[in-house]
Amino acid sequence: MSSSMFTNSYGTLIDRTLRLIKLRYLQTFKAAGVDITPEQWALIDQLYQTDGISQNELANGTFKNAPTVSRIVDLLCKKGWTDRSRCENDRRSYNVFLTPEGKVIVEMLLPKVANLRQSGWKNMTEKDYEIFVRIMNQIHENYHEMNIATSD
Repeated sequence: MSSSMFTNSYGTLIDRTLRLIKLRYLQTFKAAGVDITPEQWALIDQLYQTDGISQNELANGTFKNAPTVSRIVDLLCKKGWTDRSRCENDRRSYNVFLTPEGKVIVEMLLPKVANLRQSGWKNMTEKDYEIFVRIMNQIHENYHEMNIATSD
């Protein structure tokens, strides 16, 4: 494969795969009778692991920007799955908590999500996973280190 073919196609491959993963998550959630998106799932799953974190920590832990997290938390609060309270140390910041209803949703979906993840790695080894993680981290680092000068 030529160098230009290699560098022109990996973004498309990543995008194609991510779209299909999100579709399978949506289908699984719908089949379970839960009105939730993969983006909402990422937040409540993070809260299940570290409940009561700030919205900023939630954004960092899920690799989403702060306005997106705020919007998703608003939706999750309306559903009754999360609750917000002002941080004691910083009145401009909020901590987010799973409600008992939110914990029930997470615990109901966790086995289904685990099954999705196992299905995605079917016919692959731990070594394959290690290589995948190394490559994705390297691509991320390469782009993160880029200093793009903008010109008008």
